[in-house]
Amino acid sequence: MNINEWVNSRELHGQMTFSVEKIGRAFSDKSSKSIKTELSRMVARGRVQSVYRGFYVIVPVQYRLKGIISPNYYIDELMQYLKKPYYIGLLSAAAMYGAGHQRAMQTQVVTTPPRLNVSGRNALLDWNYRQQIPQELLVTKNAEMGVIRYSSPELTAVDLVQYSEHVGGYQRAATVLEELVDEVDMSKMEAVAPYTTIATIQRLGYLLEIVLEEREKADALFGILKAQKHWKSILLNPLLSKREEAVSNRWHVNANTDIELDEL
Repeated sequence: MNINEWVNSRELHGQMTFSVEKIGRAFSDKSSKSIKTELSRMVARGRVQSVYRGFYVIVPVQYRLKGIISPNYYIDELMQYLKKPYYIGLLSAAAMYGAGHQRAMQTQVVTTPPRLNVSGRNALLDWNYRQQIPQELLVTKNAEMGVIRYSSPELTAVDLVQYSEHVGGYQRAATVLEELVDEVDMSKMEAVAPYTTIATIQRLGYLLEIVLEEREKADALFGILKAQKHWKSILLNPLLSKREEAVSNRWHVNANTDIELDEL
């Protein structure tokens, strides 16, 4: 059996990904150079794609004409290969709940440090990092191959604010929140609080109440904020100066940037 036949056999058995290390074990008589040469030929023919250094996906029939494989097809197996927890988050997660107006051009993946070696970067993946992956706040969905894991509506809402710089700023975050807000169950927000900052809760509350006019949901979030022992006045956008004429609010957020929602 040669490498091409080995790949065909894997596909027949529903095993659509593999690593260079796995091929090396299967063909211990071949040099690493000859293995890489044969893989390069298969990539050139569109038979397989390298989606991360040393990790390949067999291109299924439905993707061969497009020449591009959606990361949702292989992301779970890739993260198992990397031995890192993850979830699809931010704009990519929001799109799964119907908030597609501000859809990300890349699939936004959240994982833990240290940062991945992205030499030979997969242009379809946008890597984001947080110290801890809250497994109990993730949703698992069957995908074409295996499963994908993505953030709950509540975690997604918090992440859009906490990592606003990764979604295009607070205005874009607010526009996505406007589409997402009906999916957010405020009774579940208390479980999200340990995985974010007090400042994020303040900013999210401000956006819900002042920008989106979601007073009932804002009231629920304010109950969580009041239970926190230490919180202080903050800037809506920490990168800008304080606005002296800003109207005070119960969130103690200085509205030092204007938020105008995009038309949906």
